[in-house]
Amino acid sequence: MIRKVSLNSIARCVVWVLFPWSLIAQNAPYTMTPIQQQAYREVFRMKVGVARTLLGKEAQTNAFKIYVEDYADMVTLLVSDEKRLFEQLVPRQDQRLEVLSELPSTSPYQRLWQAEIRLHWAFVKLKFGKEVSACWDIIKAYRLLEENAKKYPHFISTYKSLGMLHVLIGSAPQNYQWVTKLLGLRGNIPLGLSELQKVIEQDSLFRIEAQLVSALLHAYVLKYTDVQNKELIALVESDAQNLLLHFFGTTISMKDGRGTQALQFLSNRPTGKEYLPFPFLDYLKGEILLQKGDYEGARILFNSFLKNYRGQNFLKDTQLKLFLSYWLAGQAQAAMPYLDRIPKVGSAYVEADKFAEKFAQNFKKGEISEQQKTLMKARFAFDGGYLAEAAQVLKPCQEETFVRTSDKAEFQYRWGRILQRQNQSEAAIPHYERAIVLSKSQSLYFGATSALQLGYIYQNKNLKSKAIEYFKLALNYPKHEYKNSVDNKARAALTLLGAD
Repeated sequence: MIRKVSLNSIARCVVWVLFPWSLIAQNAPYTMTPIQQQAYREVFRMKVGVARTLLGKEAQTNAFKIYVEDYADMVTLLVSDEKRLFEQLVPRQDQRLEVLSELPSTSPYQRLWQAEIRLHWAFVKLKFGKEVSACWDIIKAYRLLEENAKKYPHFISTYKSLGMLHVLIGSAPQNYQWVTKLLGLRGNIPLGLSELQKVIEQDSLFRIEAQLVSALLHAYVLKYTDVQNKELIALVESDAQNLLLHFFGTTISMKDGRGTQALQFLSNRPTGKEYLPFPFLDYLKGEILLQKGDYEGARILFNSFLKNYRGQNFLKDTQLKLFLSYWLAGQAQAAMPYLDRIPKVGSAYVEADKFAEKFAQNFKKGEISEQQKTLMKARFAFDGGYLAEAAQVLKPCQEETFVRTSDKAEFQYRWGRILQRQNQSEAAIPHYERAIVLSKSQSLYFGATSALQLGYIYQNKNLKSKAIEYFKLALNYPKHEYKNSVDNKARAALTLLGAD
């Protein structure tokens, strides 16, 4: 299924990125010992147990040790997704910030580590539904980084996270921009990208982090091209023992419809008892097999995920995908128990779970037609990058094949996406235009997503006014399932076109 990602979702994803593995300051509180350096490298590779053992050997407590301990907690919480563990660990944020506040403020590292720890907990809190507290942490982190940039403009390390925030704030939907301005948060996408590039080029400590942040921003907020994809492959291959890089290589590849590449990253990932248990990787592989139409293989992996996972997110979505693995195969009787479980399990924080909940409700109301099977098979195949298979599913159909207006609109949108991805943008245009017309009466999201894609097509054709027209049209659709993510992308495109 198409995975639309909001501003929050991309924030959840970026917080995983690597942080410095060497730090030498003039004053002792900001010096990093060799053991701390090694501990950080192990956390970054997701060998958290190894890192904690190393840190336990260190009698000295300084700023970087505090930071690495916090980073280890963040990784553990984001991977495990356990609410009980979150409630147990969350008091550590204030404890660590208090210690850092008492260290000398004459070093730019004081504000840097304070900001990064606030970002850790902001994105962890977002995952656990503590949005108000998370937003205040992001605001405070932004202000710390801005202050650092003013006091120490040549301290390049500041610009990794500050550049990320400049891009994210700059792509915020228009109806949120008055809030960001009121709070003093100033977004600027070109500035943010240039700051990240500066780090990549000049800061050997933060180069990998900045490369990863840039890849994530292009995949989830901006435009992801073959250039970024080549850089991503090189980044993952640069450290074969790094599970975190393989995870991000997988998710970015899936977001861009590169299922075969994602499977390769998963197959080549490092394994062993020293790594954090990561059942979510089974979920990801199951999703790719579902896209390929390997329903039996997908079920095995989804059930493995459910057996080993102790978190609260993606449970509804997994039940939906188990339902679909039977329903799409024509086994309706075997499918129904999974549909019935959707409202009974997990939470509805992430968009995938919200979609699953809505799908179950609509199916029970009789609002999901049998014709949706055709559209869903095409949708899954497209999402995995299996374009020939997606086209083969739709070829026997015409708009008149479908009864519901929503299905007609989706049919046109799916054809447009397939043709566009096959570098047939001119042929895709009338399909998108028709989807917009069909979506108008019911405010279907296919209209907004079609407008967004038409904006990209005209942007690539250097027809600026037409591109602006369609990006603005995408923003004008009222609330729909993917409004946050569509609005983020449309706003980012308009900003880069100088039309925000």
